[in-house]
Amino acid sequence: MLTPVLSVAGTLVLALALSGCANFAQESAPTTWQSAVPQSPEAAPNPQLPGADGGGSGSGSGGAASNPAGPTSVPPPQGCQDFNPAVIATCLNPVSAVAVLPGTAGDPIGLVAERATGRILRVRKGQPATVVATVPVDATGDGGLTGLALSPTYSEDQLIFAYVTTPTDNRVLLIAPGDAPRPIVTGIPRGANDNRGALGLDHQGALLVATGDAGDPNAASDPKSLAGKVLRIDVDGTPAAGDPVVGSSVVASGLADPGGVCSSLDGTQAWVTDRQPTRDVLYRLRVGNPLGDPAWAWPDRPGVAGCAAFGGSVTIAMSTAGEVQALTLNSDGSFAGKPQVALHGTGGFGRLAGIDIINSQSAMVGTVNKDGGTPVSSDDRALVIVGTVATGSGQD
Repeated sequence: MLTPVLSVAGTLVLALALSGCANFAQESAPTTWQSAVPQSPEAAPNPQLPGADGGGSGSGSGGAASNPAGPTSVPPPQGCQDFNPAVIATCLNPVSAVAVLPGTAGDPIGLVAERATGRILRVRKGQPATVVATVPVDATGDGGLTGLALSPTYSEDQLIFAYVTTPTDNRVLLIAPGDAPRPIVTGIPRGANDNRGALGLDHQGALLVATGDAGDPNAASDPKSLAGKVLRIDVDGTPAAGDPVVGSSVVASGLADPGGVCSSLDGTQAWVTDRQPTRDVLYRLRVGNPLGDPAWAWPDRPGVAGCAAFGGSVTIAMSTAGEVQALTLNSDGSFAGKPQVALHGTGGFGRLAGIDIINSQSAMVGTVNKDGGTPVSSDDRALVIVGTVATGSGQD
């Protein structure tokens, strides 16, 4: 096991104020997360979504606190009304994955996936959550709808991808405007457990798919099986250009129960989280190379879930510990120091799972408190966290 060290200053907390779009190759990543006074959002594009006229039972936050102080000053939820200004949608089923719509940094709009219901909903602060699509799922064995991603060219084609468990397999679905969901990758083994999968973009034009081993560790090392793998595919499900083996979409092997796969917006870094029998881990993904030793390991198994890769850090949602952890990168790609922990205990929102970048200093997160946590009346929720760049030495 690695014993890495990390240098981070400050504490993560919540805020509604958002910064504009950023170039990850030019700007530093947030290492300190802090409160900020809510600002009036800029006008943002409101793209037409497939099935946007459908109805949903979830609702947007019914009220926003005028006091920008930390969560301890915010009144508790009343029914589906949540007064925390960071919350943008309430009364959802457990949110396994989120995807932020492009061009909405000033007023974030996202899609959220509900694991057990198979619903994909559009969420935006102050508006009711709206069903975009519903896909049939089998949620037994920790499966269901567990992965969500937009097309690399979503602004032009409006395509959505979902990772789902069926009674016979795990698969990737393509959802186009006005069409029924269509499978593009099938035959990913399913079992009694470890059916969870994750989706993400490599920000080089391809889709990344992390698959579980379906309860069979040997399948993860079997080159003939799609279980326990990272796949890299085009929008039609075929192997993407540049995949190392002609005719195969497999670019890495050896996963057990992945929680998230993510890459930085400039496409230079990619990561995958995995829950192993004795520890949780974070791997750096290098297409065509073995996963090797983890970049970070958690013997206490906090339940690594979705990840968000910033230019100089990786933020990971924890669905068992109920927190987020931020790891800061050295220039050589290693981590130094301890993870910065936030949104924990009474200062947080309980169990977290899906997370997606909004811009260089903010992300959207979903909660899964109805999956074994302690839900409040407004759970489950989608929210926004905001960070700033900080300097200073951390503790070892």
